[in-house]
Amino acid sequence: MKDKHQDGFRPRRATSIDGFLASPPGGRPRQPVFRGSSTKPEPIPKVMEGMPKRPIPQTIQPSNFDDMVAPPAATSQLMPSSEPFSPIPKSRPVVAPPAKKAKPRRKKRIFKRFGLMLGILILIGGLFVGFKFYKDIARLTGNGNPFSLLGAFHPSPLKNQDGRVNVLVAGNSADDLGHDGAQLTDSIMVLSIDTRNNNAFMLSVPRDLWVNIPGYGHSKINAAFVDGGMDLLQQVIESKLDLTINYQVLVNYSAFQDLVDAIGGITMNIESSDPRGIYDPSLDYTSRNCCSLAKYPNGNVTLDGKQALNLARARGDAYGSYGFPQADFDRTEHQRQMLMAIKTKASQTSVIANPLKVVRLIDAVGNNVRTNLSVGEIETLYSYSKGLNDGNIKSLNVNTLDGKPMLDNYTSPEGQSALIPTAGLDDFSDIQTQLKRQLSRDPVVREGASIVILNGTDTIGLASSQGDKLIDQGMVVEAVADAPANQAKTSLIDNSKGHAPGTKTDLKQRYNAQVVKNETLSATYPNADFILILGQNAVPKPATQN
Repeated sequence: MKDKHQDGFRPRRATSIDGFLASPPGGRPRQPVFRGSSTKPEPIPKVMEGMPKRPIPQTIQPSNFDDMVAPPAATSQLMPSSEPFSPIPKSRPVVAPPAKKAKPRRKKRIFKRFGLMLGILILIGGLFVGFKFYKDIARLTGNGNPFSLLGAFHPSPLKNQDGRVNVLVAGNSADDLGHDGAQLTDSIMVLSIDTRNNNAFMLSVPRDLWVNIPGYGHSKINAAFVDGGMDLLQQVIESKLDLTINYQVLVNYSAFQDLVDAIGGITMNIESSDPRGIYDPSLDYTSRNCCSLAKYPNGNVTLDGKQALNLARARGDAYGSYGFPQADFDRTEHQRQMLMAIKTKASQTSVIANPLKVVRLIDAVGNNVRTNLSVGEIETLYSYSKGLNDGNIKSLNVNTLDGKPMLDNYTSPEGQSALIPTAGLDDFSDIQTQLKRQLSRDPVVREGASIVILNGTDTIGLASSQGDKLIDQGMVVEAVADAPANQAKTSLIDNSKGHAPGTKTDLKQRYNAQVVKNETLSATYPNADFILILGQNAVPKPATQN
């Protein structure tokens, strides 16, 4: 009969003579522990001595006696050993040991590597943005010295006249030389900022204004840049408008497209006298193959960069156009509207907090703008612009400074169509007077209401003397005359339709005047905003002698 250890037979459970399992191979001999008893049991005698030893697979390594379990059935038969057995109660369930928890070192290493890579990417991105910013600022200011630029990133005082800063902004198509007149500054504008009262105005100067360019004779003002650059254009603007220019900015027309695309488009309001809106069928020569420059209904429209660029060029002088009754004046008005829309959109958090849009804005400025402002002055000017509300920025045109046309059509000796002041060739006195009114900090002066003064007393020269006083205060006195009849108290006829509230209040308080209506006098002076009829109470009292 074969030995049972040689034919592969293995009992399901091998026990010692007293019912306990042997201790795990290789382990220290264990003594049985009886729960609830403090008595130390007698050692268990060795059994089956003399049998050859064979190793048992060490599949379980319990950490303490209470957690010990029986080995799998395939390896649990009683094996000879020279060591005493350690018993385990038969009734204890057999369970697998808990799996060891994975150490967090690997996760920590992964997170550490990820953080390192992220930091490197951020550093590279920061260096890239910084380099682009430096290149754009260098192009913008014409200063390529990195050391001087590094020390210039702090606000610098602005050149000004009693707190007012005037910037000459000129635009041309130098970025697109595929058409005639690309170097001509077809857009000329003065941006004037009152830094003390946080208000400003944008004044457009028509490109066809006929002026005397020093050293070159009479020509359209848009040729001054071609003849002598921004310095010569500034000289002409200062002499004709009697205005001090502090800084220069040259912009090419692509700035409209790049800036608008950088901020994700703009919305502006089309307000045409034509119920159909505006339409200029002129060919968009920048695309070379299609499309009119502008066709939009009245109301709010959303423009992308290309549409903004085309609208900045459209003046409705092609056959079939509509909605451009003032041609180039309408074009410059649209340009001012778009600049305001760009300012509003670029100030929104969705743009400022977006690094990609900020980089595109910087690129748009660096690629399309040149200025003699330093980096520190740009920072100061930007800080002032942030404090300007849209309602505190006026949009003006030289032709309508006085509320009525101030320019007439003119044909040059060479047959060119141009514009000259209504006062006559080279007579810019009226325009200068109206511009000074816009520069004034006095709200009454800025209203520029027209006043007619009538003498309703027997005091000779009363209307003239009072008119001189009002003119000295910056008010506009259109005429002085005698009233149809004398009256005891001063009265005021208001035909301003609410457009000059400051002037109305000033005249009422100054002369203790009562507001009345007089259809006859209103018809006699239809262009007057106010008709002041001086009564006996306006006659100066004679000085008392001591």
